[in-house]
Amino acid sequence: MALLPPFIRASRMRSAAPRPVAATHADDEVLLDAPDERLGPALVAAARGEYGPAARLLADTRAHAEWEGRDRYVRRLASFAGARGEWFESWRAAAPRDPDVLLVGAQLAVDRDWDSPARAELLRAVSPSITAAARSDDRDPVPWRLALDHARGARAGHRYFEELWEAAVRRAPHHHGCHVAALKYLAGAWHGSHRECFDFAERAAQDAPPGSLVQALPLRAAFVYLTDGCGPEVPRERLEAAADRALALSARYPAIDPWPAEIRNLAAYVLVHLERWPEAGEQLRLTGPYVTSFPWDRVSDDPLGRFLEVRDEVRRNLAGEPAWHPRSGHGDRARSGGH
Repeated sequence: MALLPPFIRASRMRSAAPRPVAATHADDEVLLDAPDERLGPALVAAARGEYGPAARLLADTRAHAEWEGRDRYVRRLASFAGARGEWFESWRAAAPRDPDVLLVGAQLAVDRDWDSPARAELLRAVSPSITAAARSDDRDPVPWRLALDHARGARAGHRYFEELWEAAVRRAPHHHGCHVAALKYLAGAWHGSHRECFDFAERAAQDAPPGSLVQALPLRAAFVYLTDGCGPEVPRERLEAAADRALALSARYPAIDPWPAEIRNLAAYVLVHLERWPEAGEQLRLTGPYVTSFPWDRVSDDPLGRFLEVRDEVRRNLAGEPAWHPRSGHGDRARSGGH
């Protein structure tokens, strides 16, 4: 499947020198999935049963076409609504046709059905809510990212997925979430066919602007390979190139910032498997206290604990006391579930 529209073209990638960062934070200072300064107040208000700040936050992202931030906030708000949903039901009752309500509701519905043994059947019933969210604001690519995830979970065919992909990239050619959704579909559709994943990721990254999160897509492909445990071997130089591209992207963002934290956590994971200890240590320092569930929750029941273990091993290796050795070939086996 050629998930690559005609706009894909080669471009040069600029890099930046690493910036010095203070020592990493103590274990008890580390935060798992900490919200940024915009999302935090919305979650605090939602915990009190108030939906106003969440409504204003998502309306602002839509008004200013902040699609990457909108995607992140929708996921987090839907996750919060899944655990404590009274505030969201009040919002939905007050504004049932609001584009933001429709989008959070559709994400919540997909999340609720994802881990069911009957996922494919249950997800098919969710399609109308995703369609309603997409029609509520034709500019917004986030409903199309959700549609791509939904199609993967519902075991949609390649032709249908291709149609969704083309609709998504028409709205935002370099939207990170849509690209990640396509990469996951490729990995799921051709289990063990890592060449397709890398081809797609590398070509998309080549076309993306230097500061785009899509620059980290090859790193995602490397992670899929390292945690898959099957399929033909990927040349090490391809893994190295993916890591190098991600390091250049990381260097463009401020240190100790929650926005690039997931990319830096993922880079640290891959760099450890490549035994590039100094660079892994640098990414951990840049990450600061901001630990993200992904990638650690794909290889452990305790993502925070796994992060701390890896951080300790990086420190030991940098101190000349190697105590952890990646397996030859593939690394940790990814956990099933999640999307």
